[in-house]
Order: sequence, then structure tokens, then C-alpha cells
Amino acid sequence: MAEMVSPDAISTILANPSPDCSSGLPELVVQVLDLKPTGSKFTFTASDGKMKVKAMFQSTLSSLITSGSVQNLGLIRILDYTLNDIPTKNEKYLFVTKFETVSPALDSEYKAEAETKDSGFEMKPKQEMDVDGEVKNEVNGIVLQPKQEIVSKSAAQIIHEQHGNMAPSARMAITRRIHPLVSLNPYQGIWTIKVRVTGKGNMRLYRNARGEGCVFNVELTDEDGTQIQATMFNEAAKKFYDKFQLGKVYYISKGTLKVANKQFKTVQNDYEMTLNEYSEVEEASSEATFIPETKFSFVPIDELGPYVNGRDLVDVVGVVREVSPTMSIRRKSNNETIPKRDITIADETKKTVVVSLWNDLATSVGQELLDMADKCPVVAIKSLKVGDFQGLSLSTLSKSVVVINPDLPEAKKLRSWYDSEGKESSLASVGSGLNPSTKSGSQSMYSNRVLLSHITGDPLLGEDKPAYFNVKAYISYIKPDQTMWYRACKTCNKKVTDAIGSGYWCEGCQKNDEECILRYIMTVKVSDASGEAYFSVFNEQAEKIIGCSADELNELKSQDGESSYQLKLKEATWIPHLFRVSVTLQEYNNEKRQRITIRAVAPVDYATESSFLLEKILKMKISKIQ
Repeated sequence: MAEMVSPDAISTILANPSPDCSSGLPELVVQVLDLKPTGSKFTFTASDGKMKVKAMFQSTLSSLITSGSVQNLGLIRILDYTLNDIPTKNEKYLFVTKFETVSPALDSEYKAEAETKDSGFEMKPKQEMDVDGEVKNEVNGIVLQPKQEIVSKSAAQIIHEQHGNMAPSARMAITRRIHPLVSLNPYQGIWTIKVRVTGKGNMRLYRNARGEGCVFNVELTDEDGTQIQATMFNEAAKKFYDKFQLGKVYYISKGTLKVANKQFKTVQNDYEMTLNEYSEVEEASSEATFIPETKFSFVPIDELGPYVNGRDLVDVVGVVREVSPTMSIRRKSNNETIPKRDITIADETKKTVVVSLWNDLATSVGQELLDMADKCPVVAIKSLKVGDFQGLSLSTLSKSVVVINPDLPEAKKLRSWYDSEGKESSLASVGSGLNPSTKSGSQSMYSNRVLLSHITGDPLLGEDKPAYFNVKAYISYIKPDQTMWYRACKTCNKKVTDAIGSGYWCEGCQKNDEECILRYIMTVKVSDASGEAYFSVFNEQAEKIIGCSADELNELKSQDGESSYQLKLKEATWIPHLFRVSVTLQEYNNEKRQRITIRAVAPVDYATESSFLLEKILKMKISKIQ
């Protein structure tokens, strides 16, 4: 039987924005119009002769279009799709994820009978009738059908009728179609996801100019290993806090998405989800659950430097060289004793790094690694914080995942390298170039050294993620009448407010305290030979610059007067320092501005500085000779 455009294909798609492909789709053959590339994808207009809808092929299908399998004015059969809403344009967008080619290009655009009533046939490609009145098939197997009467109906009527005629189970199948997290975007219409709760935060109270409220968030992972953070405020937070249980699997729908705030996101996803009191959350207790696939984005050990004390978490893969016994560490905040175990791993960069395993990871996975330490297993670890202990070290968090001898290409390649040459190679600690006697790691500040003009001259630095640099510069001015500090909790260092009656209220600890401390938060003007810039400075770094704590400076201001206070600030200027800074872009009044923050500060070691300058001079001479 010859193929033809499916009658009412577009109205069928509009009626079923999220079809259940497991139960089979109706015949959906459409004509491709206005096919053109858009970035890595191809857009087109899908037509059944009566209705049209803007459409796009999934990026993985682009090779089929470039190979000529799909042609403009050709026919395709849609096998799977998603229909998205674009609220800003008040229109629908068809996202084709699976199809098969029916016909190459026709000679003209297919027109339904409403537009071809004079001919009495449904299509107008080049075709003729023979002397007996039969239709000749001359265009890729397309046949003309006798004209049928059309009853004009609106799209809303068609959708209502098709939904009304469905059995309850069929309607449920449509709404239950599971969307992978990677396919979600802010413009998508109806969707349902099936995810496991892999992280759950505490309920937090907040207070701002609009009043008080509560908020908490969860980290959700689907079976492909894709993650997204979902946040709930006020009524939604109260409704879903007890419902979401760590480790359980849920169906979630009727949420909204927005672009993730890169400064606060905890998972690798361009979007974040918000659930309100009308969102639907159903535990998948009666259906098959799943263990999410852990996806890694490995950072080589010798490239961990830029992440030190930053917000970004890293994934690493390495061969376990050493495993320490379990240690008991007492927390300063609450005197609680928690277990810790250190492991040393190495990779093909011939560098090693110490990874601290905490809590259950120290006692469970850590003990397993100790038992098999003589075999030097390969470990892949997700979501590690990079610190500056002993120059550079890694530490697990509550959300970290440790996989022993994972079935990954990177792990197999690493094992092959280690067995063939790695075990005999001379390996050095990645922190060996840093100065262990100072917390600032001053020697590390001689790598990636730039002038201030390098930072201020590039307005796009830090647009995608924070950029890190080292500079040698002077504090040239500290404005005395700026806000120099804030009142902080003695336990967690978070900002406190006046409590009812007396004392101070800490949102983080959820308690009152009779006393608080002052912590620096200020801006300083920094200069070098190339120019100047304003740096944001926080407590530990500010104490090194000013030479005293914020409490001590406040006492000096209140007891000895304004002159002594300003003299103390003046004494801190025009002293050379080595700064490690992060550069990010922040939007203010619809304008993107650089925010440069001091992450570490150290005095200039003049012997090392001289060696550094001599080395630069030598390189300049060599380059001139060449």
C-alpha cells in the first residue's frame, strides 16, 4: 500500500503532548517543510496539509538529516516525540526524538482537500489521470484519495473529543509517560519524572523584607544518573518535607524549572526545579525501582589547583596507594566525635593526593579498601571538596559517592597504566609544590601569576565558572566609612539578628545566644604596576591584611576614637602581598560586573620572588634568541 500523509496527524499530536510509546502510537506521517539547521540541531515545520506546527529534530538525529535521509518537502513517520509549550510566544513546539523516512522530497507542499476542492483530490504533487480516470502514481508512491467531506472543528474540540473517547487506562498512560531529566527545560509543558531522592536538606527558616517562611531542597537522580535540585518554599515545604524520604523513588509532576543559580547549585544541571503546593509527588512503591547510574566528570589530579577552597565540587579516579587506620575527630561546633580515614590515590599525571573519607564512608568503604590495599584497587569518587590542607587535599561530603573498581573506560585505562609502568614510577604529591608551613600556601601563588590588567581587561572572565589567578599587589586604599564587619554566630559564623528580649538569634543553629562575634566583610582597593581593581575580602584574609580581628578593630574605634581606627587602616596599605583571587560575573541593574574575591593572602617571600623573576628573565632571553 502506498504511503501518504496521515489525516489529522497534527491534531492528534496536539491532543497527546506526552504519548506512551510502549502501547504504540497512531500512524503519524507528516510532511517536512522549511528544513534548516539551527546550531547543532535541525528545525522544520511539520504539516498534515490542514495544520502545521513548528518542530525540531533531536540533536542525535542530525547525522540522518545531513546524510540526506530526510529532505525538505519529504515525508517522515514520527515514532516518538514530546510537545512543549513556549509561554513567551504562546505556541507549541514539537520535539521529534524518533522517526523513520517515508518518502524523499515531493515536488510541492501537500495541501488538504479544503484547499484543493476544485481538483477533487487530496494532494497536488505532479500526477496525472489516465484515460480510464484512474490516478497514476508518479511521485514516490504517493497516491491521491477521493475527496471526503470535512467537518470544521477547532483544535480545542479535537483535543477534548480525543481525550474523552480514551479509556481511563489510556489517559493514565499518557500522563504517566516518564521524561528523562536531561530532556526537561523551562518551556516544557506537561511532564512526569521518575527519580530517587539522593540528597535531602534540613528545613530552614528565613526572614526577609517580605516576611518569614521556611524552605528545604532535595537532590533528585533518575536512572540515567542525571541530577537536579528541587526547592520547596512555605506551604510546599511543609507538605512535602515528610513525604520525601532519602533513598526512595517518586513520580513527580507539575513542577517548574528555571536556569540554575551557579553560585548556589549543588548538582551539575543547567536548570533547577521548584515544587509548589499544587505539584504532584507519588511514591513508586508498587513498581520496579532502580539504582541511579553514577555519572562522573573526572578532573586529573594535577589540574585540581584552581578548585582549592572554591564552591565547585570535583570527581576523581585514581589507584589507591595507601589507606590509613580509622581516626576519631572531634568537631569544634558541637564536640561530636566522627570517624575519618585518609586514602592516598594516584593517576596518570604521576601525582598523588590525599582523600579524607568521613562518617560511614570511613567505616564501610574505607575498611573495604584497607582489606584490599595490597591489590591497589582503582576508586572513582564523586563530589569532593578541594581544600588547602598540606597544600591541597580532598574531602568527602554527605553526598559523595565512592565506587571501587568501577566498570568505566577511565578506570580500565588507569589500571593498565599502573600495572605496566605506574607502580614503578616516581610519584609526587600534588601539594608538594606548596608550602606546608603556611595555610596560605605562599609558594603556590607563583604559578598562574598575572597582572591586574589581565583580569580587568577581560570583561567575560568568570562568565561560565569562577576563574582563579595569583597576583602580587598592594592594598592602596581601605575606605574607613564602609561596612567593615557583620555580627556572627560564635558556633557557625553565620549572620545573627537581635533576639526578642536580649541576645542574638542564629537561623543556622536555630538558637539564641547572649554573645556574638564580629567577622570582616569589606572591599579594598588593590594596585599594581598595570592598574587597579576592587577586591572583596572576608574574615580570615582581612585579619592578615589589617593585622587584628574585627572585634579588636571595633574596640579600637570605640575606645580610642576615629583617628586611631583610621590610622590602623592606613598602616595596612602599601604593603606588598601575594593574593589568590577568584573572578566571577554578577548581574547588577541588568549589567554584568566582575566580582574579584580574595581567597588567600600571603606575605612576599623575597628569596622566592627573586628566583621567580630571574626565571622569567631567563625565559625572555631564550625566547629572543629563538
